[in-house]
Amino acid sequence: MSATPDSTLANSEQLIADLQRQLAECRVERDEYKAERDEALEQQTATAEVLGVINSSPGDLAPVFDAMLERAMRLCEAAFGILHTYDGKAMRLVAKHGLPPRFVEFAENPSSQPGPGGATPRLIAGARFVHVVDLKEEEAYRSGEAYRLALVDLGGARTLLAIPLRKDGDFLGQITVYRQEARPYSDTQIALLENFAAQAVIAMENARLITETREALDQQTATAEVLQVINSSPGDLTPVFDAILEKAHNLCGVEYGALQV
Repeated sequence: MSATPDSTLANSEQLIADLQRQLAECRVERDEYKAERDEALEQQTATAEVLGVINSSPGDLAPVFDAMLERAMRLCEAAFGILHTYDGKAMRLVAKHGLPPRFVEFAENPSSQPGPGGATPRLIAGARFVHVVDLKEEEAYRSGEAYRLALVDLGGARTLLAIPLRKDGDFLGQITVYRQEARPYSDTQIALLENFAAQAVIAMENARLITETREALDQQTATAEVLQVINSSPGDLTPVFDAILEKAHNLCGVEYGALQV
């Protein structure tokens, strides 16, 4: 039995609808692929830029931390961010970006330390990261912990993501970024911030090695200069003692001192 005109038309319409649906799906896949490609390219570019700052600023951590925090915030869509280092006893603010004016004075006060209910104790204890979707729902805020109150009430922070800086398991500090709306960070953004934290540790280790090398060279140079004075002044201790005291002042960073025999 041959197809009727109505059935032929219906089949044609169904075929067109199927083709349109497939075309729409292809466009969605294309847009998703393009978005992923652009995001990956932006992340690679930011990483390369930070590595460039590390290479161009050997031993100087300030520009490295600033560049790292700025790019991390931009890629993670954060409102503001801070980077602390840790000396084993207290946290020290070493970089900040986009801090709300009302929160700046509190954040820069050395006595403003995260409380026991904050992210830092969890990171010190070994947490891979701390992700709080809504700070107002945390017990630290409800209990009136000072640092958490300042973050929320002065800084307007709602969502927090904190990543530790670690070397050989030791906690060296943390990068923390904040959103001013309750919106979680994606797994990709968490991984990205972890990558920046790893770069921060590399920069810190480079700076430490450069400082140690420079100090060792300064000590060797000072020793050689004192030996030269000894050789050039046989039997005369005054210039030798003067040279020793001067080099000791310079190497130890003191303003004055004395040498007694």
